[in-house]
Amino acid sequence: MLPLLLVTVVAVRHRSVLAEGFAHLGTAAWPWLLAAVGATCLTWVAAACTRQGAVVERLPRRRLLATQFAAGAANHLLPTGLGASAVNLRFMTVCGLPLARSSAALALYLLAESVGRVALLAALLLAFPDALRLGTLVPETAFGLLAGVGALVVVAAAVLVLVRRVRSALVTFLRTALGEARSVHTRPARALALWGGSLAFPALQATVLVLVGKSLGLDVPLAHMAVAYLAATVAVALVPTPGGIGSVEAALVVALVAAGGPAAVATAVVLAFRVITVWLPLVPGALTLAALVRLKVI
Repeated sequence: MLPLLLVTVVAVRHRSVLAEGFAHLGTAAWPWLLAAVGATCLTWVAAACTRQGAVVERLPRRRLLATQFAAGAANHLLPTGLGASAVNLRFMTVCGLPLARSSAALALYLLAESVGRVALLAALLLAFPDALRLGTLVPETAFGLLAGVGALVVVAAAVLVLVRRVRSALVTFLRTALGEARSVHTRPARALALWGGSLAFPALQATVLVLVGKSLGLDVPLAHMAVAYLAATVAVALVPTPGGIGSVEAALVVALVAAGGPAAVATAVVLAFRVITVWLPLVPGALTLAALVRLKVI
C-alpha cells in the first residue's frame, strides 16, 4: 500500500498541475494523443531491451517488462532515478545474479542510457543547428551549479585517495563492471539490445512530446521539438527531484519557447505530455509494483 500512498501524496501536492493538464487534454486532437500513449508504452519495451542487453544471462521477458512498468512508478517517488534503479537491482538479484554483477549491469545501463541520450541530442543539433537558441537555456545559477558539481568531484576524489576501504571497494566494482561490459559486448545480440534500446528510449520519449505538440497545434518544426526535449532532459539530469517533477516541466517550457513556440501553447503541451508520461501510468504502475513485491518477483 505504500506506493499508492506516496502516489496520492504526490498527486495532491500537484493537483493544480494535474487539473490544468487534463483540461488541455480535452482540447487536443485525440488521434495524435492515442499515438502518444502508444509511444509511451513502447518506452517500457525499449527500457526492457536495454536492461536485458546489460547482462549476459537471459532474464524472464514478461517479468522484465512488468518490472520496467513498475520501475517507472517508483522512479517518480524517489530522486535522480533511485526508484527505478532499486527496483531493477532487486529484480536482477531475485533472478539469481550476484549483487556485484547486478550493480555492474545497472551501472552499464545508466551509462548506455546517458550516452544514447547525449549522442542523439548531438546528432540532431548537427543536423538542425538552428533548432534552439542555446543562450536562453542557460539559467542564472548555472555557474553556481557547476561550482557545486566541481566541489563534489574534488571531495569524492579526496575520499578515494584518503580512505583505503572506499578505494578498494571502488576498484573491485570497476573490475566487475568492466568484466561484465566485455562479456556483454562479445554477444552481438546483447550489444544490439543494449545500445539499440538506449537510443530508442529517448527517441520514443521525444516522439511522445512531438505527438502531443501536434495534437495541440504547437507551431514548432518536429525536429526542433525533439531537440528541445532532449536538451531539456539533459539539462535537468543533475537536478535531484523525484521523477523530475517540477524541474522537467520548467526546462521543457523554456526549451520549447527557445525553439520558437508560443509560451502559452508550450506550457499546455508540456502539461499534457507530463500527464500522459507520468500521471496516467502512475497508479497502475504503483499497483504493479505492489503486486510484484507480493509475488516476490522483486
